Amino acid sequence: MAYSTTVANQALDSVTGGTTNCAAYVSLHSADPSTTGGSEMSGGGYARQACSWNAASARSKTNSSTLAFTTTGGTAVTWAGTFSAVTAGTFGIGLQLTSSVTAVNISVAPGALSMTA
Repeated sequence: MAYSTTVANQALDSVTGGTTNCAAYVSLHSADPSTTGGSEMSGGGYARQACSWNAASARSKTNSSTLAFTTTGGTAVTWAGTFSAVTAGTFGIGLQLTSSVTAVNISVAPGALSMTA
C-alpha cells in the first residue's frame, strides 16, 4: 500500500491529538513493549514523563520536550513507549533505542525520540 507524505504526517499528528492522546506520556522499557506496553521499567522512583511533540514533517515526528527519568539503574533500557496517561492508560507506539542505557538518571533530549510512518 502506498500513501502520501501528507497522509503519513497527518497520521503521526493524530497520535498526539484527539480525544485519546496516545503519546501524552513517554515510558521506558527493558524489552520490546509489543502492542500492550509490556516490559515497562519500575522501581527507583520511575514514572512516565509528560511529553510534547513537534509537528510531523517528512513522515517523521520528534519529541520537543526534555524528559528526565529515574530508574533503579540495574536494568538496561532498550525501548521507549508512548501512553495516554501517567499510570494505566492506552499504549500507543514502541520506539526502539539505537543503543541501550543503564543508569539511575536518564535524560532524553528534544528530538531524540522519533516516530516515523
